[in-house]
Amino acid sequence: MEHSGEQPAPYVRARRDDDLADCVRTLREVHDKDGYPVNWPADPAGWLTVRGRTAAWVALADERVVGHVVLAGTGAGDVAPALVAPGTGVAMVGRLFVGPAARGRGVGALLLGRAAREARRLGVRAVLDVVATDTAAIALYERLGWEFLGPGQQEWGPGELVDVRCYAAPPAAADPDSEETP
Repeated sequence: MEHSGEQPAPYVRARRDDDLADCVRTLREVHDKDGYPVNWPADPAGWLTVRGRTAAWVALADERVVGHVVLAGTGAGDVAPALVAPGTGVAMVGRLFVGPAARGRGVGALLLGRAAREARRLGVRAVLDVVATDTAAIALYERLGWEFLGPGQQEWGPGELVDVRCYAAPPAAADPDSEETP
């Protein structure tokens, strides 16, 4: 049988507890290449298990975890929720990353689309804060039609302020098609 050389399309599914080790491995690759997260967590699996989490998903390619995203309630340091219209319910998109080897295959768009659809299903708008120097992530959000809400600053620790840009998910019609399994 001849192999065509085409890779199967990546897809997104709900994160399971047994995915965490693979998520940490991929996160380490991202940190080593891109410096995300800026401060490597003492407990990376715990960092991925966000308090107030609504849902978490992984992206798989060739049955390997290649990306991750979380949708959660808002926290005290989140900037984006204060920039949406008063009375608008929001959920925070976070812990979004795509392994270096899987980039350029639409994985980030799939993960963002899944989180935005879940937020809409819950009757809220997905928002996120991104470090202002992360130009690759900013380019992705803007290419996908995420609305720039404004700049802000987050306190990451005592005396550590970080400039962020805040975005909100586009309307449903702007979501890219998604390859998902339950």
